[in-house]
Amino acid sequence: MKTFLDWSAYDTYGIGDAYSGIPATGGNYAKAVAVCMHSRDCQKTAKGVMCPSYRVTGEVKHSTEARVAAFKAALNDGTDERAFADPRLDEAMDLCVSCKACKKECPSAVDMTLIKTEYLAQRHEIVGVPKRLRLFGGVPEWTGRHRALLRFAIRLRNRSRLLSKLAEKWIGVTARRPLPEPAPAAFARSAPAAGVGARGEVILFVDTFCHHFDPHVAEAAVEVLEHAGYSVRIAKPAPTDAEPDRPLCCGRTYLTTGMVKKARGEAERVLAAFRDEIAAKTPIIGLEPSCLLSLRDELYSLGLGPEVGDLGKQLYLLEEFLAREYQNKGLRLSLRPLDLPKAVVHGHCHQKAFGVMKATKKVLGWIPGFTFDIVETSCCGMAGGFGLEAEHYETSMKMAELSLLPAMRDAAPDAPLIANGFSCRHQIEHGSGRQARHIALLLRDALQPAPQAAE
Repeated sequence: MKTFLDWSAYDTYGIGDAYSGIPATGGNYAKAVAVCMHSRDCQKTAKGVMCPSYRVTGEVKHSTEARVAAFKAALNDGTDERAFADPRLDEAMDLCVSCKACKKECPSAVDMTLIKTEYLAQRHEIVGVPKRLRLFGGVPEWTGRHRALLRFAIRLRNRSRLLSKLAEKWIGVTARRPLPEPAPAAFARSAPAAGVGARGEVILFVDTFCHHFDPHVAEAAVEVLEHAGYSVRIAKPAPTDAEPDRPLCCGRTYLTTGMVKKARGEAERVLAAFRDEIAAKTPIIGLEPSCLLSLRDELYSLGLGPEVGDLGKQLYLLEEFLAREYQNKGLRLSLRPLDLPKAVVHGHCHQKAFGVMKATKKVLGWIPGFTFDIVETSCCGMAGGFGLEAEHYETSMKMAELSLLPAMRDAAPDAPLIANGFSCRHQIEHGSGRQARHIALLLRDALQPAPQAAE
């Protein structure tokens, strides 16, 4: 079977086709499906993230195990070239939000996120890419090439009930919530602060969402890193890049919508841009969990060679990098107390799946007197474009209402709400009427002012 992703990594599992019960034509993709050992951890509703769709429906058919069974059945049907357009797969994958929790919490480490990407890519090959997925997946290109037009269109749509309804009817984008609007101006690096760099140089990878929608987050991260003593260089495309003026992108929006060729193109741009940094082992810091951690995890599936592994060793979320430097290299941020009630912190699914919440707790603990609770939540329900899809709006809100939105509403009126995920912040604001903030903004607020030079 021709696959769009590189599934060779599943050779390391040592799971043969005879064991999996799937024909050899399924190859390593079949092995990836077959690792499920039916522990049914995906059908639990206690602590953890997995499986968001099962948690809100209570139906086994919306669990990871049932999705695996559907794939096995479709692949076992033989050599039918239209197997990936099987209605059983459409139904099984309908509520999958690509949260990565199964890779972390399933004893068999089923990676349903990648399985879904391959499924979508195969399905697109048979029936074409739906226009809604082209719209959601193409955010990096829309913002990079037509930013002003996109901002105008979204603002107009958000302010017109008629246009919202027309968009819902035409492409299935729900009229029941606003679309995130690009900021008035994209991120633009100000002149580097004088006298920084004693701790060396770092690269800040400003993802599509920070660059175009929340540039203040990237600005705050630069301030924090410079205050800590680092010289901050913003990641730029390589001089040979065909689109040198379009910011770098991790390609995740393309992966989650099954547009693998587009994702590979973005990944190749990233590798070309960081080739010298890979050789120099310069730390590369990101802000959006799903973007940075996609580079560290899912990039391997695009078959781009050993550089991917080398790059992954240099990628850190902001709080991961700060915690590492604190632990290993004596970093001490000069922070002042913040006179605020106990904060409420929501961890992005990818932060939980990759164990980043430990670093989040540690860094928040550096702020004198700062107290916080981390909400025990599953997926926020937004999950990129999932919560924008008309047929999934109700499910999206049910996921958020399990524990996230009640916790946000119950927080003191002036308590900080912390959420590093762009989609998570959008969901929190829509469902609770309150704005959550990225940890970079909180740290920036807590920075001790630099001492004034004597005149």
